[in-house]
Parts: sequence; C-alpha cells; structure tokens
Amino acid sequence: MPKVPRGPKRETLQRGIIILPSAFTLGNLFFGIFAMVEASRGDFMSAGWFIIAAGVLDILDGRVARFTRTGSAFGAELDSLVDAISFGVAPGLIMFELFFSDTQWSWTLSFVYVTAVVVRLARFNVEQGGEAKRSFHGLPSPAAGATLASFYPFSQTAFFAEYLADLPWPRIVGMGMVLLGVLMVSHVPYGKVPKIGLRTSRGIANTVFVLGALFVALSVPRYFFFSLGLIYISWGLVKSVLLGLLDRLPGGDPLLDEDDDDDDERAEVRSLDYGDLTRSGHTTDHHNEHDPEDQA
Repeated sequence: MPKVPRGPKRETLQRGIIILPSAFTLGNLFFGIFAMVEASRGDFMSAGWFIIAAGVLDILDGRVARFTRTGSAFGAELDSLVDAISFGVAPGLIMFELFFSDTQWSWTLSFVYVTAVVVRLARFNVEQGGEAKRSFHGLPSPAAGATLASFYPFSQTAFFAEYLADLPWPRIVGMGMVLLGVLMVSHVPYGKVPKIGLRTSRGIANTVFVLGALFVALSVPRYFFFSLGLIYISWGLVKSVLLGLLDRLPGGDPLLDEDDDDDDERAEVRSLDYGDLTRSGHTTDHHNEHDPEDQA
C-alpha cells in the first residue's frame, strides 16, 4: 500500500498540537494581567477569581504537554516567566492595593513576596528541571498566589464578617506574605496534585477526591479556595516538622526526585574496580556489555 504524502493539513495539525500547551500558558498570562487591571480598578473580587483561573490553566498546560508529548525547554521557561507574573506580581499588587497603599514603605512586603516567587521559580528550573516527580521543593508559587488572591472573596463571607472581621488583617497579611516567601524558598516538600485514573485503586480514590473537591469548589468557592490554600500550606509545613522531630523521615531523601519504582529502590549498588582499567588499558564493560550477569 503506497504511503500517503504528508500534506499541508497534517503539518498544520501537528503545529497546532505543539503550540497547544503554550496556548494554555498564555491563557494563564491573560488572566494574570487581567487580575492586575481589575485590582487597579478596585474590583478585588474579580481579580481574585482571575488568579484562580490562571492557576487552573497552569495545572492544565503541563498535563496537556505530557498528553500530547510536546513538552519542551521553551515551554518550561515560558511557564516560569508567566507564573512570576500571575502568581507573583499580580497577588503582590492585589495585597498592596488592599492593605499597603496608604503607608510609605509597606509596599516592600509585596517586593519581598515577588522576590521569593522569582527565586523559587528559578531554583525550580535548576533543581527539578521544570517538573516535580515526587514532590515540590518548597511551596509552589501557584499555591501561594492563589491563597493570597482568594483572601478577598473569603473576606466577603458571612463567617468572616461575624468571627474574623475585627482582627488586625494588615499585620496578619504582611506576616503571612513573609512566611509564604520563606516557605517558597525553603526545601519543605509539598505534594503534587493527585493523579486521577480508573486503572488502580489509588487512581480511583484520587478521582473521587478530585471530583468531590471540584463539587465543593463550585458550590462554595468563596470558602473553598482560601481554606484549601491554608490547609495545603499548613499540612506540608506541619508534616515536615513532625517528621523531623519524631525522626521518622523515610530512608531516602524526600527532597530528591526519585521515581516510585520498587525495582529501582531495590537495585543493587556495585563498586567498580578501577585497577582493572589501568592494567588492561581498556574497559571490560565494552566487551561484556551484553552479559546478563552485568545487567542484573
């Protein structure tokens, strides 16, 4: 059967698949910029939801890249630059407009927060190659930015008005931004979004959990996103502290990106006798590279 020549339609389709992850990333940027515009207009409710929308697109762009096998170094760098705006500059501006615009030097708290975000993103690209395998080294910037941005929607709830409105929120938010900055540049491990699926019991459990969280998010968004951010931030910190105090850290370094493969964990470590190399003048591995015993 003769091969069908590759026509312009197929090339256009391939090109469209390649740029699809970047389209999600640029959508993330769009909502980040839109959030800053709305914050400058005094519409902090819309600004907060736009940051949440940017976070959703940030989750999707990586999954789309893996699904279509179109991940690239360009995409990783673009994602980091966009995250610095959507989850660094935009939340910092929202907090400045809400709490610090009337004082002379309080804007430096936003500077500290944004600095931590860009340092965290740069370190993430260097240490983890733009993608976490087991956990994040430090608090992810989207989680920090979404938590700050969702504060204003939460502050408009009946629960906040009745029980929390009288607290000194400018001071609390200022200390919180510094704490978020410290956590982002720390090595506290934070878990990834659970992988969903229907092939394993764990995948099914994750799917049920994600669907339940999605239902709650759509039902009571003003309560859900800020509360989820606080729980996620606190859980990673408390778990690390407790594991350290109780000396119950796992045998492997939890900050290393190692695959969860039992065969790799049980792999035998063998030493190499360099004396054989110097005596023979050539490597024995070259002649025995197909020996089954050497590959066990």
